Amino acid sequence: MKYRTFGKLDWKVSALGFGVLRLPIIGNDPGNIEELKSEKMIRYAIDHGVNYIDTAYTYHGGKSEGFVGNFLKKGYRENEKLATKMPTWLVHSQADMDKFLFEQLNRLQTDHVDFYLLHGLDKEEWTKMLKLNVFDWMEKKIKSGKIIHVGFSFHDEYDVFQDIVDGYDKWDLCQIQFNYMDPEYQAGTKGLKYAASKGLGVVIMCPIAGGLLAVTPPEEVQAIWDEAETKRTPADWALQWVWNHSEVSVVLSGMSTIDQVVENVTSADRSNPGILTNNELDIIARVRKKYREYGLLGCTGCQYCVPCPEGVDIPQIFALYNEYFMKSSARALRSDGSIPDSRDKTIIQKYNDIMPPEKKAKKCIKCGQCEEKCPQHLPIQNLLRKVSSLFETEN
Repeated sequence: MKYRTFGKLDWKVSALGFGVLRLPIIGNDPGNIEELKSEKMIRYAIDHGVNYIDTAYTYHGGKSEGFVGNFLKKGYRENEKLATKMPTWLVHSQADMDKFLFEQLNRLQTDHVDFYLLHGLDKEEWTKMLKLNVFDWMEKKIKSGKIIHVGFSFHDEYDVFQDIVDGYDKWDLCQIQFNYMDPEYQAGTKGLKYAASKGLGVVIMCPIAGGLLAVTPPEEVQAIWDEAETKRTPADWALQWVWNHSEVSVVLSGMSTIDQVVENVTSADRSNPGILTNNELDIIARVRKKYREYGLLGCTGCQYCVPCPEGVDIPQIFALYNEYFMKSSARALRSDGSIPDSRDKTIIQKYNDIMPPEKKAKKCIKCGQCEEKCPQHLPIQNLLRKVSSLFETEN
């Protein structure tokens, strides 16, 4: 495992961090974690050098922190740095802050959190946190030893990001979205460099765009990858692009299978700042351009997946999802499933206006026929579930 500087702290973090957000589950219940498989995954990561574990209050329907606590008490807590987050959208007073932190420490079965982040800050939540004097609260918790280091995760525009970084001189870290598809989205490259210049450790989320950059690419995209002298999987290309930036401290991956863990650990072991050649960076730029022609999903609109036996209009759904992604770069849902007020909702409204109820994503019964026909081998069932959770309103 490679290790990297973590801001101004005298500590080295593993290049890969384990994001406990997308563990394997039983059925369709995100709170029903398949614990044996999940423990095998996280144990492999730790045994191969991962020393940063990231969770949050609402991950896996509120069950992620409990899973992490149960696992780490089996002899792993001492050597791991543990990060979790305050659900800022549920907080309306310092009493709420106390309540959530106390509950989180109980779930995690620990007397302190190494890194405590204000979760999902945008302009609205940042303004609220300031009114609640969150810094006074945090400094009391640091003094008491309940919190060791403080930071924030972010979902808004660069100017808001800079205001937050400049708004407190004791930040230790920030967590931002960053991948090769849209390097200027939200905080972007500019924010990455600014935070690092201020001595913050920079934690990267969504390096593979929620797994979308790991799918089998269309033939024209694969042909571009094939020009590279060094052969990599799509996921490895995405991760190496992020690790190529010296300002990045740790890259989080929300892994769902042991194969993903093994592949990402292997990728991390090969990583280094500046490792990509100019030719490889040019190849990635060309892939970005080609994906923007297709839409991020890599769906070419071939319509091999239709007719769906249940009538789901898969090509049209994916076209709208791609339109949404390319216009708003797939702003992540908050962990409780709510949509931040700053989100551009025009494509979501368009979906609900033009898509008949009988053709919507929620009608998918997971028969799998579409995936058998798809020449791009897209995970159509999972993608339809994401579209349903993101776009569909109650009728």
